[in-house]
Amino acid sequence: MVADRVKEIGASPTMMVAAEAKKLKSEGVDVIDLSMGEPDFHTPNSIKAAGINAIEENRTRYTLNQGTNELRTAISAKLKRDNDLDYNLNEIIVSSGAKQSVYNSILATVNPGDEVIIPAPYWVSYPAMVSLAGGKNVVIETHEKTGFKVTAEQLEAAITPKTKMLILCNPSNPTGSAYSKKELEALAEIVLKNNFYVLSDEIYEKLVYDDFQFVSFASLDPEIKKQTILVNGISKTYAMTGWRIGYTAGPENIVNAINKIQSHTTSHASSISQHAAIEAVAGPQYVIHEMLEEFRNRREYFYNELTSIKGITCYKPEGAFYLFPNISKYLHTKSDVLKVENSFDFAMHLLYDAHIAAVPGSAFGSEGYLRMSYSTSMDHLHEAIFRLKKTLNKIH
Repeated sequence: MVADRVKEIGASPTMMVAAEAKKLKSEGVDVIDLSMGEPDFHTPNSIKAAGINAIEENRTRYTLNQGTNELRTAISAKLKRDNDLDYNLNEIIVSSGAKQSVYNSILATVNPGDEVIIPAPYWVSYPAMVSLAGGKNVVIETHEKTGFKVTAEQLEAAITPKTKMLILCNPSNPTGSAYSKKELEALAEIVLKNNFYVLSDEIYEKLVYDDFQFVSFASLDPEIKKQTILVNGISKTYAMTGWRIGYTAGPENIVNAINKIQSHTTSHASSISQHAAIEAVAGPQYVIHEMLEEFRNRREYFYNELTSIKGITCYKPEGAFYLFPNISKYLHTKSDVLKVENSFDFAMHLLYDAHIAAVPGSAFGSEGYLRMSYSTSMDHLHEAIFRLKKTLNKIH
């Protein structure tokens, strides 16, 4: 018999769509994949060279469970340099990707019955992780007209004596929205007054546009830092998704608890990847600007084209590499392919008719939307818009 905790969760919808897209590709279908949150750039040469050097120097043995001192020192310096945050090595732990960092943080803090506040749209794995820890998801619906950002009033209304944590993804996956310092300060005031943790997922920190100034939640105030569990990593910023390096910075007792959990599950992250990550975090940062400029151009084109289509509205994101268009006008319709009753139907219709892979908004807790990634080439985006318009003309 399968454990009850597993029965309460489903497979990642993002992975499900990606798997179906891969199946069609294997059958020779030309699928444009806009479903995955993965930069299409190659890992910078200097970082690859650091990984190769680590292999040639036989850095292939176990490391400290919490990550090498060298990498955690580099992360500590990064947090000071970029975020004006002071963390010692005992307040930092490296894990096999930011996803594991988030999950370990939840396991280390959430008891059965504890409530975790999650603004929707949310990253698909947050609710599943809370459920696996025995916690209760308290979902706050946010809105397109307010940039899909939770307000201080909404947060305060959701708090109960069982509230243990707020999960804040900033910039957001799936919407790309990002919080200003003023907006974060309003949330921090509520957090301090009610004394619960904030898990601040900042994996898209460097991918922001139009002179937007990113502010780390922990940097707002020395007291809020004590209640913040900061998660970040190298996958999105340096095109290193497959290297699997994430990290958590937070109160020492929380990091110690995560260290215990990790020691009995994955142990440390790959020794080779850790060595390469030092070069990523501490080495030249110009590669970020080159990638960011290309993402900015793609965002402008894709946003302008999508919003020019009758019946589609879309919030213009400040960060990440996603658009989250409102496709509700196309629901409760039909085509020659299938009936379109919800966002999942719409996504499947796009996949089978237009051969475009995108993720239904329902996967993120927001029906009537679609997540489309522009972390692919401009040529693919041009073709995707052409196919999308052609397909939408068939829906009636």
